[in-house]
Amino acid sequence: MVGRCFSFSASFFILAELMIGFGIVTFIGIILEPIMKPIFRVPGAGGFVFVMGLISGFPAGAKITARLYEENKLTKTEAERLSSFTNFSNPLFIFGVTAIGFFHNASLGIIFALSHYFGNLCVGVLMRFYKPHDKEQAIKKKRGSFLVLNALEQMHIERMARRKPIGKMLGDAVHSSVSTLLVIGGFIVLFSVLYQLLKQIYVTSLMDNILNPLLVFLGFSPHLGTSIVPGIFEMTIGAKEVSGAEAPLIERVMFVSGLLGFCGFSIQAQATSILAEVGLSPKPFLVGRLFHSFFSCIFAYMLFKSFHIEKSLQTEQVLSYLSEQASFEWPAYFRYGSLITLCSLIIFIFVKTYRVLSRNSR
Repeated sequence: MVGRCFSFSASFFILAELMIGFGIVTFIGIILEPIMKPIFRVPGAGGFVFVMGLISGFPAGAKITARLYEENKLTKTEAERLSSFTNFSNPLFIFGVTAIGFFHNASLGIIFALSHYFGNLCVGVLMRFYKPHDKEQAIKKKRGSFLVLNALEQMHIERMARRKPIGKMLGDAVHSSVSTLLVIGGFIVLFSVLYQLLKQIYVTSLMDNILNPLLVFLGFSPHLGTSIVPGIFEMTIGAKEVSGAEAPLIERVMFVSGLLGFCGFSIQAQATSILAEVGLSPKPFLVGRLFHSFFSCIFAYMLFKSFHIEKSLQTEQVLSYLSEQASFEWPAYFRYGSLITLCSLIIFIFVKTYRVLSRNSR
């Protein structure tokens, strides 16, 4: 399942690069300018980043934000502000891995998703006050009388200005996307190993001893402390541990929602490395993760109570649902996700080899 999420993100990284290359982002940016500017104080192109980050998952928001900053579609402050609320866990992970895989209940997926999305929207509204008096000149564009016609004209102008063949654009998109995925995989391995190392030297036990009394003081089950610690390092491991903890369901749902917002040191390191590579400060992103975690917990509690989840979760219904899932088949795209990833890696190797040979022959 996690492999399918990885392939899902790879496809959207490539798609985002192509959409930037074809000028579609410019078109979307002009259309969404009246919405994004007054609410979040970012250009309309931020709407494209928001949607792609929501669909693709971590760290697509940071990756596309950095890319648009390189393209001079965002100022430095706008890019840092945008990076704080456009990083999401993708829907496949929320519904497929977390709700069905860990909690064995699809009805919880809507709670995880809504709390996650509403939490990030609150972060965006809050971070609009980041550097409120910063004097930066936004990129001015010619505006026509008709919004859609003007957006189409600007998209065409940008596409013609690039003058890149489609094959070149596709090669660059695959090269950039697979490079990012290799970095992501490296960070996942690094922090998984780091967690196991800290566990062996009893550092995680010390963290448990600190968290457990704090949770009891706040009125939560002390058993959650041991489960939360892995999630601080790697979100997937933490969500699995919390889902099986000996605690009331509402508390487990709240803390898993919080972990999805916090996203763990592994994903935070991925995003901060991408932002730092183009000279953007990671501080707004990191602060945003803390607020996102807090808001997600609050929304999860409110939604759980509003939907009366505990009353609807009868043992017979759960067993019936699990039996139905046993015969469930994923669409062909997801069933062959690993093959898509392998093909992308092979294409990446060929493109990289060709570029090296071309450079050496000059």
